[in-house]
Amino acid sequence: MNQCLVTGLRGIEIGVPDLELAERFYIDTWHLAAVARSEDAVYLRGTGAAHHILAIVRSELPDVRAVVFNVASEANLHLLADAVTTHGGRVLSGPGPVNGPGGGLQLEALDPQNRVLRFIAGDERHADTAEISDRPVKITHVVLNSEDVSTAQSFFEAALGFRLSDRTRIMAFMRCCSDHHSIALADAQQNSLNHIAFLMPDLDSVMRGGGRMIDAAYPIEWGVGRHGPGNNAFAYFVGPFDFVIEYTAEVQQVDDTYRTGGPEDWKWPPGRIDQWGIGKGPSERLKTAQKTIFFRVH
Repeated sequence: MNQCLVTGLRGIEIGVPDLELAERFYIDTWHLAAVARSEDAVYLRGTGAAHHILAIVRSELPDVRAVVFNVASEANLHLLADAVTTHGGRVLSGPGPVNGPGGGLQLEALDPQNRVLRFIAGDERHADTAEISDRPVKITHVVLNSEDVSTAQSFFEAALGFRLSDRTRIMAFMRCCSDHHSIALADAQQNSLNHIAFLMPDLDSVMRGGGRMIDAAYPIEWGVGRHGPGNNAFAYFVGPFDFVIEYTAEVQQVDDTYRTGGPEDWKWPPGRIDQWGIGKGPSERLKTAQKTIFFRVH
């Protein structure tokens, strides 16, 4: 498939053992806003147009329920259903109506490594989208650990129409819109969640958010720094139930003229793992947490 049928990453749905604790954290400390609730779920928005970017559902164990993408039309949902099946995935349901807040039509599928991907067309959009200092705009990327990055990359390219922006020694950065990457695939021994990145309005908001997190007893586990691929500023934290979450800003915008880089393009001097080299490197706690959250088994 040459055309990318996915118009952007909308967000992620996660399971948590203590819904009330997670809700308090993501609203009061992480600075999202609740737009809908049920007895067993909370739906949180950023300041962008998406109805919600993070859905939190009650669960026995922390897990990932779905990575969620937007699609332009119902016709494209049907095209995606065919492409997913052709390229080694499996359709779980749909296309059909979304049974939950935000509305629209959805297709839910498993990729070849049993990750749940949800595609939504025609959902509600917010009109009040002015950026607010120190509040996340959207989820700009999700990084997935993969025991076979080549297989995962081939599926995202052939079935969904993603394009490779850069390949480092340990990660493939994939795009579906002008953001340098919406999905990144990290070489790993198991298929799991690596981290979730929330876009902040600017660098100052990343710094202020980092300070606010420290005040709330959530230390910066990596950063503050600036990545190579994507050129984005970052600060990483371990949130409740060991979900790794990132504040980021200034994500590089690219188009079809962007030259795909390889491992030789992304080498650092000894002892450095980002452009600035001023923040601390990844903590052992972060490295462990990046391997602990798995997709719910289907």
